[in-house]
Formats: sequence, C-alpha cells, structure tokens
Amino acid sequence: MKSAVVLLPGLNRDRDMIAALTKISGQAPVTVWQTDTEIPDVDLIAIPGGFSFGDYLRCGAIAARMPVMRAVAEKAAKGVTVIGVCNGFQILVEAGLLPGALMRNASLKFVCRQVKLQIANANTMFTRGYQPGQVIRSPVAHHDGNYFADAETLARLEGEGQVVFRYADGTNPNGSINDIAGIVNDKGNVLGLMPHPENLIEAAHGGNDGRALFESALGIAA
Repeated sequence: MKSAVVLLPGLNRDRDMIAALTKISGQAPVTVWQTDTEIPDVDLIAIPGGFSFGDYLRCGAIAARMPVMRAVAEKAAKGVTVIGVCNGFQILVEAGLLPGALMRNASLKFVCRQVKLQIANANTMFTRGYQPGQVIRSPVAHHDGNYFADAETLARLEGEGQVVFRYADGTNPNGSINDIAGIVNDKGNVLGLMPHPENLIEAAHGGNDGRALFESALGIAA
C-alpha cells in the first residue's frame, strides 16, 4: 500500500508520521508540499500534527486553503483514504472535509499527556483491527482539541456511526462534546482524530496500541 504525507510550514509531527507509515507498511511514504496541486496515486494520505502556519487565525485555517488541500479533497472524493491527526484533524475540519469545529480546550491550557480511547465503531476501515468497545491508550498534545458540533450534526454523527474514537474512563483532556476524540466523514474514508496513534506503535514507545489503526487503514489488518 502506497501512502503520502502532507508537509506544511509549522507541522512538527511529520517525521513521526513518516516513521510510523514506513515501519508498518515497509515502504516510505511520498511527501507532498503545500504548493503541490497534484498528489501521486496512493492508497492513503496522512496530514500530521503540529502548528501549521503558527496556528494564526484559527488552527488549520490557513493550511486548509493551501493548494495541496484542494488536491487532498479531490483524492478523498474519489475514495482515497485520508487521516488527519491533531492539527491534521483541525485542517480537515477547516477544509470542509469533516463537520464540526475544534475549539480551545475547556481548561484554556495546552494538554500533553496520555489518555484512554474507546473504539466507538470497529466497523470502519480505520478501526477494523480493534474490537468493539476496546479501550486503548494514546498520547495527546494540543491546545484546541475541544470538538463541538451543533445538535443536528451531532445526532447525525452519532446515529450514522461516524464517531469512531471516544475518550474513556474520565480522561477527556479538552471538554470535547460526547467525549468525541475522532470522527469519519459520511463515506467513511476520511478520519480526523486529536490523539497521536503514530506515537504508540512499538515497544520503544511504551506500547503499540496505535498500530492497528494504521494497519487497518493500510489494509494490513483483516
């Protein structure tokens, strides 16, 4: 499975994402820059975390308007799998590829710690390597991860199984509505999540709870 990683000024988790995809798939992903208008034929596109364009205006707002994001949207519309982690999630929301909004953490503080996530929907291309209701660990590091959606959108997300990750056991770090940590679009091929599964894929990280997400997305997990 071929993959690509989107590079934007201010992102600082690109090397982590590249390393994770390389280790799990056995081949290094191609990298695409903010001004690229085309993305090679790949099976998976990942937008890593960080602070694109210094988080000016709103987190992800400037990045979402870069030429490369139009190319990402075109690929997503054709069914290519897309993952946005942390700032990548914010960018996908700002680009209109996922609904809702990501607001300032309820504590008004940057949060960097490990949380627990429950698999809210194991029947997606991103979570088929997990068991329904399984609780896993994942690091978080963000200032604006407080997910919000209006009542109609929230009802649709919950009713259609688009909420795939939920903060568990009282570990919600940001006040996100319904403890939402990650959602997919209505077609199921675009995932946005605030936690960083790429930082927990091997023993050197202290565990491999995040590995099955990438194995699922890459078609390695059954």
